[in-house]
Amino acid sequence: MIGDNWSDLLTTNEVAKIFRVTPLTIKRWGNRGKIRFVRINSRGDRRYTKEAVLYLLGINPKEEEKEE
Repeated sequence: MIGDNWSDLLTTNEVAKIFRVTPLTIKRWGNRGKIRFVRINSRGDRRYTKEAVLYLLGINPKEEEKEE
């Protein structure tokens, strides 16, 4: 499956590298609801789920598991 070596929660910078955009673009996408994120720790850092990133890439992780 694509992304097996990714952790379940990705940082803004990691997601930006995947999509080849700036971290600010990823934050804007999050603010607009294009990609879901969760807030962690007292600073409120953003983390993006692997499933949300795969969905935006057009990959359904559930279908990938069925094919294997």
